[in-house]
Amino acid sequence: MARLYADENFPFLVVERLRGLGHNVLTSREAGNAGCSVPDEDVLSFAIAERRAVLTLNPLHVIRLHRATPAHAGIIVCTFDADFVGQAARIDQVIHSTGELAGCLLRVNRHNLSQR
Repeated sequence: MARLYADENFPFLVVERLRGLGHNVLTSREAGNAGCSVPDEDVLSFAIAERRAVLTLNPLHVIRLHRATPAHAGIIVCTFDADFVGQAARIDQVIHSTGELAGCLLRVNRHNLSQR
C-alpha cells in the first residue's frame, strides 16, 4: 500500500477511509504542521524526506512544484468531494492502477464533476 502525506487542508474523513483501505497516511496535524500555513515547497520537501506521496486539494502550486522538482514520491491532486468514502475509493483505485507513484502527478476528480 501507499505511503501518503495529507496536507493541512485535506479532509480527515478521507484519510481515515484510506487508512481503512490499508494505506499508511500521515497528516499535517500528526506531523506537527497543522495551522502553520506551511508553504507548498516545504510540504513537498517534508514528503520527499519521509518518502510519502502528497495528498492535496491545492492543484496550482503543486503542479508547478511537480515540474520544478520531479524527484518526489508522488503527488495526488484532488478536487473537494463531500463524498469522502467515494473519494477515498477513487484515490485507492488510482494508486492501484498506477503502481509506482514516484515522480507521478495524479489527479482525482469528484465523481461526475463534468455533469455538475
